Amino acid sequence: MSKPTDASAPIRRSEARERLLGTASRLFYSEGIRAVGVDRVMAEAEVARATFYRHFDGKDDLVRAYLQAADLEIREQVGAAEKAISAPADFLMAVAHGIGDEVCGTGFRGCPFINAAAEYPDPESVVHQAVLSHRRWFREVLRKAFQRLGAAGPEQSADSMVALRDGAMVAGYLGDPRAAGAVLVHGTSALLAAR
Repeated sequence: MSKPTDASAPIRRSEARERLLGTASRLFYSEGIRAVGVDRVMAEAEVARATFYRHFDGKDDLVRAYLQAADLEIREQVGAAEKAISAPADFLMAVAHGIGDEVCGTGFRGCPFINAAAEYPDPESVVHQAVLSHRRWFREVLRKAFQRLGAAGPEQSADSMVALRDGAMVAGYLGDPRAAGAVLVHGTSALLAAR
C-alpha cells in the first residue's frame, strides 16, 4: 500500500502525469480498479516506469488521484450550478436532473466512488478516504441547500437525497437508466414538497 500523499504538497503537473491520469481514469472506470495494473496504465499512456514513480507513489496513489480528479470535476459542475441558480429548490432539482442525465449517458458504468469503495473496503486506505471526502462534501452541499430552503430537517433531507442518488447510480447501471433518473427526480421533488 502506498503512503498517503501530503495534501498540502504541490502536485507535479506534466504532460506525462496527465496522460497517466487520463489513461488510468478511463481504464479504472470502464474495467474496474483491481482489474487494471499499473504496468498496463504505463504502457497505454506510453510513460516509463521511472516517470510513473516520479508522479505517483504506487497504484493506490494513482487511484486516489483518479478519484480526486473526478471529485474536482463534480465540484466545478455543482459550483457553476450554485452560481447560476440562486433558488435552493431549483438548484436541488438541477442537481437531480444532472445526475439523471449522467446515469443515461453513453458508457455509464455506475458511480466511480461507489465502485472504488466496493473495491477498497478498508476505511483507512487512501482510496476509501478519497471516497469519503467526496461524499462528505456532496452531503454538505445538499444540507446547505435544504437549510437555505427552510427544510425542517436539512440533515435528514440531505441524507435522503444522497441515498436517492446512490440508488439511481446503481439502478442506472444495472437496469433501466431512464427509469433510475426519473425516480431520482421524483424522489427529490417529494423531498422538496415535504420540507
